[in-house]
This record gives sequence, C-alpha cells and structure tokens, in this order.
Amino acid sequence: MKKTLSFAVIHFTVAFTVAYVLTGDILLGSLIAMVEPMVNTVAFYFHEKAWDNILLKRLATNHPGRKTASFAAVHFSVAFGVAYLLTGDVLIGSVMAMIEPCINTMAYYFHERVWQKKERLSMMQCHHHPMAA
Repeated sequence: MKKTLSFAVIHFTVAFTVAYVLTGDILLGSLIAMVEPMVNTVAFYFHEKAWDNILLKRLATNHPGRKTASFAAVHFSVAFGVAYLLTGDVLIGSVMAMIEPCINTMAYYFHERVWQKKERLSMMQCHHHPMAA
C-alpha cells in the first residue's frame, strides 16, 4: 500500500500541473488532478496485482520497461477519458492523454526502480542474519 500511495502523490502533482496549464482554470485543473490520479491509483493497484504472479514478476524484474509499457497503455486511456468527461473537449482530452501519462510513465519507471531496489535490500537483510557471539 505504501508503494501505491507514494505513486499517487507523484501522480497528483503531475496531473494538477498539466491540467492547470491546459485549462488555465485552477478549479477545473484541480478537479481533473483529483479524479484522474484517483482512477489511475485504482488502476495501478490492479496493475500491480496482475503483475504479482511469479512469471510476470520475474519479467518485470529483468525488464522493468515491459511493466512500465503495460501501465502506460492503461494510463493513456484513463487520462483521455477523465479529461474529456470533465471538460467535454476532445482536444484537451487528447493533449492531456499525450502529455500527462508520458511524464507519469517516466516517473513510474524510476518509482519502480526505487521500489525494486528497496525489495532487493529487504530480501538481502532477511538472508544475512548476524552470527551469534
């Protein structure tokens, strides 16, 4: 859950910035930034669950770019849908879908690397118990 929450904070910050720049409206930008990351956070949770099987986990550890690409496809769809539904503007929805997920996909990649490193360190600590004196 900590991993999901940490990504949600990153996601909200990026979504608000992009939405505000596109709409010029702080309220509409805030609304998009609240709804889009919430929907993507739920999608992120289920994406993580799907990738949690042994075969996909090994694939993700060896090639984090594949896991990142699969989440990017989900993210593009959500970004367009939310922005379009809240603004009624296909152009804003399309631009939001192109820009915001690209930035968040790059952030996701580095976020995933940090969490993988943290997991490896945790596993190493479990396997190296200090010898009794």
